[in-house]
Amino acid sequence: MRKSAIERNTKETRISLRLALDGSGEGTVDTGIGFFNHMLELFKKHALVDLDVKVEGDLDVDYHHTVEDTGLVLGQAIDRALGERRGIVRYGFASVPMDEALCEASIDLGGRPFMVMSSPMKHMMVRDFEIKLLEEFFRAVSVESRSNIHLRQIYGDEAHHVAEGFFKSFARAFRAAVAIDTREKGVPSSKGVI
Repeated sequence: MRKSAIERNTKETRISLRLALDGSGEGTVDTGIGFFNHMLELFKKHALVDLDVKVEGDLDVDYHHTVEDTGLVLGQAIDRALGERRGIVRYGFASVPMDEALCEASIDLGGRPFMVMSSPMKHMMVRDFEIKLLEEFFRAVSVESRSNIHLRQIYGDEAHHVAEGFFKSFARAFRAAVAIDTREKGVPSSKGVI
């Protein structure tokens, strides 16, 4: 199995994360933030990865450090689990409806980080969780996993549904991109390396 384990300890967060790319959606998630837990549960279920993550963050300050640092560690785990990225599909795309909302994700695991999140609801809240924090999370994942991640809200007017649409479409696109391509004998790049 393609897997990795990362621990990261700072003055703001303590994170322990285990990832298996060829999983079945199992594992436990505890970040101290209920809504963020829910989003990560959606990711592991729909990406079919096994994910165990435990975060102790400075939630008395706010949620930012916990969310961003979790993204950094998840990105590092993805990069490590992919290794040289031999034989992977590399690209993934998914469009996911969530009731009145429709969101899409496009991913390139090609070694260069870049992230775009297009949503007019960035500053909406789900309880005490600002959707803008998801942009920080995905940017951190992008940088540390060395991946292009593009997320777009097509439409929708309920913040919870839009957030779910982003995580589910990201998960399905990720699942497609990390899949093994039986026809690819090396690295899926004209450069010969990723």
